[in-house]
Order: sequence, then C-alpha cells, then structure tokens
Amino acid sequence: MYLVTGGTGFIGRALVRHLFDTGERVRTLVRPSPRTPRLPTGISLEVAVSSLADSRGLRAALSGVGTVIHLASAEGQGNRGSLLTTDIEGTRNLVEAAADAGVKRIIYLSHLGADRMSAFPVLKAKGIAEEHIRRSGVPFTIIRSSIVFGPEDRFTVPLARLLRFAPGLLPLPGGGRAVVQPLWVEDLVTCLLWAADNADMADQTYEIGGSENFPLEQIMNTLMDVTHRRRFIVNLSMPNMRALLIALDAMFPHFPFSSFSLDYFSLNRTCPVENLPRIFGLMPARFSYRLDYLHRVPWTERLARWSTVQTKRAAERLRERFPTLRPPE
Repeated sequence: MYLVTGGTGFIGRALVRHLFDTGERVRTLVRPSPRTPRLPTGISLEVAVSSLADSRGLRAALSGVGTVIHLASAEGQGNRGSLLTTDIEGTRNLVEAAADAGVKRIIYLSHLGADRMSAFPVLKAKGIAEEHIRRSGVPFTIIRSSIVFGPEDRFTVPLARLLRFAPGLLPLPGGGRAVVQPLWVEDLVTCLLWAADNADMADQTYEIGGSENFPLEQIMNTLMDVTHRRRFIVNLSMPNMRALLIALDAMFPHFPFSSFSLDYFSLNRTCPVENLPRIFGLMPARFSYRLDYLHRVPWTERLARWSTVQTKRAAERLRERFPTLRPPE
C-alpha cells in the first residue's frame, strides 16, 4: 500500500489518480481541518486524518504501508503556514514513524537548489528535510524537481490570473531574468512512480526538469500569447517584490502567490536537460505545447455544457424513479 502526504494538492491529486489507475491501494494523509479536503473525485481511496505533528496518528496511518510518497509542504500557504512545523519537524516525525512501522521506501519530492545552508527559506527547509530522510534508516529516493506546471498549479494559473487583472503593468522580480525549467506535472508523477517501483533507485537523489530553459520574462510572454492579454513588464527589485507579496498575502486570504514563491525566481533554477531522458527514459513535454488549460471557455459555451449535464442528470433521476418509463419512439 502507498501512503501519500499532500494528496490534496496539485501534484498529489494527479499522483493519486495515477496510483488508482494502476490498481494500487492508496491511502492519503489529510490534516484535521474544518474544511472539506480537495480529494480527487471519481476514485476510491483510504483517508487517514492526522497532522504531521501527531506521532500516534502517523503510526496509525502507516499501518500496512510499504511505500510513502511525501509531498506535503507549507510553501504554498504563505504566512498562514509554517515551514518549520510542516517541512522540517513534520518530515522528521514522518520518517521516525515510518522507521518504526517498517516502511520499505520513502519517496520525497524536493526542489532544485535544496540546501540546509541556503539563504532562501523554502530551499533551506527542503535541505533540512532531506537530511532527516537520509538519516532515518529507511531506504529513500529524493527527487529534486524544477518548477512544475499543469492544471490548477501555483505557477502558470496564478500568473495568467495576474495577467487578466493587472492594470496594464506587470511587475516581475529582477525584470524576469532568472531562468526556470518548467516540468509538466504528468512527467513528474511518472518519475515518482518509476522511482517507487525501481529498487535500484534506493538511497539516491536525482535532479530533474523540463526539456527547455526559459527566463521568467519569456514565460510571461508565452502566457500573454496563450491568454491573448498583453501587459508591459516592469522591473522590480527582489526586496521590493517580496515586500509587495507579503502585503498582498496579508490583505487577501486566497492570494495565489506567497513570498516563498520568489525563492524560485531569485536565481536560475535549472539542471541538465538530459537528466530526465537519461535517468527515467522519458522525454519531457514541451512547455508551450501543454498550456491548453489556460484557454478561457466563453460563458455561452460553459452555460451550454452545464445545461447538457443537468439534462443528463435529470434523465438519470427519472429512469431511477420510473424504471419502466421509456422515451417515445
């Protein structure tokens, strides 16, 4: 059985669907919350309710588990989350419980540039979490990934939203000169599953990214072409950009970017483009070919789709209530 932490997130939902499609038993760890968790729809899976700070709850969640895929992180929560509590102490609690439970493998999703000596909070937290995993005594595989994109991501979708609402000007940190290497979410999930199934990858750390490197400014120009919205890019220094994001994150509870997001764009975050084909035998998807999810559907088409769905549901309810009813010939 697989236990997935962070299974309600963007990457976690895609991973859980893949595990379900392959017929694997999967359990996802959900932290206690008054809100309904965003679990993948249309599939059956077990849910264990426990925080990463609850050692007893973690041991119960790990009962019968052979492989843990650890995705949970506080980086997307901004000032509402705690990297210390979730990424560092939570990972330490999880690996200690996994060692006690006899877990055979831990797959951990980290970031390019993770290092406990890093000046950037997210990368520092990831580096410390990696050390806890290496010292746990449980066989592990650490995947250091470049920035990931796909439907409902925290990269292209928020940027496209900012393009839609930006008043003619769009500030970018350092003028958008930092280079990133976007990785398609389905390619990342394939790598995670491959690593979990391949015993030769135990106790190894791999760095992977997409097939292309882009300055952030070029990313924005591509998104402008896809969304058909042009904005003038303004160069904003990193300290000013961080202060702006902190203020916006405090003012708007669901603001799509946190100050931690700047850690990705402060320096070049890339690895050799041949890593993914060489290590996993997978040719990564090209960035510009996988952005269909950003196209906005006209409201008339959305209304037509909604009407069709409601009509089908009404017909199904009628058939359930009157099984002998047949449509006129």
